Amino acid sequence: MASINTSLVLRLSRCVPFLPKTINLRVSPNALKSRQYASEEAKVNTEQSELTENEKKLTGEVEKLSKENETLVEKNKELDDKYKRSLADSDNMRKRLTKQIDDAKIFGIQSFCKDLLEVSDILGHATEAVPKEEINDKNPHLKALYEGLTMTKAQLNAVFKRNGLEQINPIGEKFNPNYHEALFQQEVPNKDSNTVVVVSKIGYKLHERVIRPALVGVSK
Repeated sequence: MASINTSLVLRLSRCVPFLPKTINLRVSPNALKSRQYASEEAKVNTEQSELTENEKKLTGEVEKLSKENETLVEKNKELDDKYKRSLADSDNMRKRLTKQIDDAKIFGIQSFCKDLLEVSDILGHATEAVPKEEINDKNPHLKALYEGLTMTKAQLNAVFKRNGLEQINPIGEKFNPNYHEALFQQEVPNKDSNTVVVVSKIGYKLHERVIRPALVGVSK
């Protein structure tokens, strides 16, 4: 019995050096799976770390581009506002110049008309100065002269009208300081106050612009 045990021990001692190799060759499937999972997890962690760094860089670039975009948008708004203001100023200037040109065309004869008004006044005074009872066939020269003056004044008034020059004869109308100039006031029965009762000199307007107000007397 003792010999058998001794022989068994010797055999086992000879096999002991090979036991680690045998153990290493017989690793359990669960251990292999654990190692595989650990390796994959380490790989994933590495990739996530690299992705996080890239995300940080991209985030920084996006923020930088966003700030640059905001700056450009503000500059664009300023330039657009300046452009619109310049355009509006140019349009207003064009309208003013156009109006000035039109006014120059319309009212360019204003000073000439004022000079002719004196001629019209003289003709009016001349015709009014002729006694109506003397205008007959007994005084043919006076009659011809009166008719000639009357026709000249009528023709002159027609020329005035064709060129936009109209009379202002406000007898019986309410006093209007835009068209009339009051020389005096007087009490007139059955007349409202500020009514034009006397026209000393007829006024004129050129295309609705008064170039000479009517000189009038008004009631109190």
